[in-house]
Amino acid sequence: MRKKEKNGFPGGVHPTDGYDKSLTMDIPVKEFWPDQVTVLSEQSFGGKCGLRVKPGDQVKAGELIGVPEAFMAAPLHASVSGEVLDVKEVSNQGRDILACIIKTGEKVSSEEKSYEREAADISGISRDEILAGIRDGGLTGMGGAGFPTHKKYETDKEIDALLINGAECEPFLTCDYRLMLEHRWSVVNGVRLMLKGSGAKTAYICMEDNKPEAAKALSEALEAGKKSGVIGTEEDVQIKVLPTKYPQGGERQLIESVLGREVPMGGLPADVGVIVSNVGTSKAVADMILGRQPLTRRIVTVTGWVKNPGNYLVPIGTSAKELVQLCGGVTVKNNRVIAGGPMTGPCVASDWEGESELFYITKNTSGILVLPDSQWEEQPCIRCEGCAKVCPAGLIPYQIEFAYMEEDYDLCESLYASECIACGCCSYTCPAKRELSVRTRMARDVVKQRMRERAVKKS
Repeated sequence: MRKKEKNGFPGGVHPTDGYDKSLTMDIPVKEFWPDQVTVLSEQSFGGKCGLRVKPGDQVKAGELIGVPEAFMAAPLHASVSGEVLDVKEVSNQGRDILACIIKTGEKVSSEEKSYEREAADISGISRDEILAGIRDGGLTGMGGAGFPTHKKYETDKEIDALLINGAECEPFLTCDYRLMLEHRWSVVNGVRLMLKGSGAKTAYICMEDNKPEAAKALSEALEAGKKSGVIGTEEDVQIKVLPTKYPQGGERQLIESVLGREVPMGGLPADVGVIVSNVGTSKAVADMILGRQPLTRRIVTVTGWVKNPGNYLVPIGTSAKELVQLCGGVTVKNNRVIAGGPMTGPCVASDWEGESELFYITKNTSGILVLPDSQWEEQPCIRCEGCAKVCPAGLIPYQIEFAYMEEDYDLCESLYASECIACGCCSYTCPAKRELSVRTRMARDVVKQRMRERAVKKS
C-alpha cells in the first residue's frame, strides 16, 4: 500500500473542469408524476424483497408492498397511490427482476411541513424510535450501492463520528447539490436525527469546494437553529468543505480526508468508529421520522447530450426513458446512456433511438447521463504506472489486470484486489485505453468469493 498524502486521500483524478456540473446545478428541481411506475423488487443488487400485492389491488403511496428476503434488502413501499396493474418480471439493465406495476391515481400532496422550513424539536424522540423509523421506512444509501441504512446504525461498535456525504464527486451529477440548496432544513433535521441515532459525538456534513452555495445554505440553517434554541449545544453538527477531487465521495476516502483514519483491509467504517451516510438519506430520515413518509421518491439528474438537462423529483419506479423524453430527448445519434455518473455508472444502451426502455428508477439511482459514443482499441500496457499513481486504494491495477487475465487468482489476492473500490480512476488515466477498472473489479469479486468460501469451510 502507498503512503497517503498529508491532506486527504492518496491518488484521485480531476476528470472535468466544471462544465459538466454547470449544465444542471443552477436549475431548480421539478416534480414529475408518471402515469405508471414499475417498482422493482430488487432496489439494489442482491437486495430482494418479496412482493405482497397482486393485480387489481388498490395501494396508497407509502404503503408497504415488499418485505426483505435478503441481507441487502430494505422494506419496499408503493411510490404512488393507484391500482396494481401487474406483478411480473421485467428486464432492467440486462436482468429479469420481479416488479410491481402501479397505475398512478391520486397524487401525494407536496404541502410543506414545519420540519422542512425550520429546526425541529427532536428532544422527545428516542434513539430506538429513530432506528425503528430508519428500518421501517425502507431507507437505503442513496448515492452508491443502496446498502440498507438501519444495518449501519444497528452496530455493536462504538461510533464517535458521523459523516454525511454531500461530496457528489461524480462528474455531471447535481441532484445532491440541489437537494442541499432546496431542502436545507430537511437535511439539517435529518442529520440531527441520524447523529442521535448513531450515538456519535459529532456529525460532519461533507462537500467539495465547488459547492459554496450549499455550504452557505446549510451553515445559515444551522446558525438559525442554534439562535432559536431548538438546536442544543450537545448537537455538534459541522460543515466540512473539502478540495474538489474524484473520488472524494468514496466512503473510505471521505473518512481519510475528514478524520485522517484508514479503514483496515476488509473492514468497515464502523471499525474506526465512523458511520457514513449520503445526504439524500438524511432528508429521507427527516421525512420518515418527522413526516411519516417512507422512502418513495428521490431527485434524479438527467443530463449530458439531452435537449434540456435538469433535476427531477420522481417516484421510485419511474421510467428512465420517460425522463429522457421529458428533457427533450437525446441530441446525438451515436450515444451511450449511463445509469448514474460516467466514472462508476453502467452503460445501459448504445446508439439509443429513444424508443426502447432503458431502466427503472430505484432508491439509489442518482442520474441518467447521455454521452457521445467514443470508440477506441485497447493497446498493450506500456508499464507507465499511471494507474497506480491515481488509485485511491493504493493498488497497482495493471498488475491485477495481468493476473486476472492469466486466471492467477492467488496473485490477484496477494495484490489486494479485494480492496478495489471500482472508482474508474485507473481506466480514466490509462494512455493505452485498457479496461483496467472492469478487470480489476472482476478480480475483486473473484477474490472476495474465494475468501467467503474459505470462511464457510472453516466454520
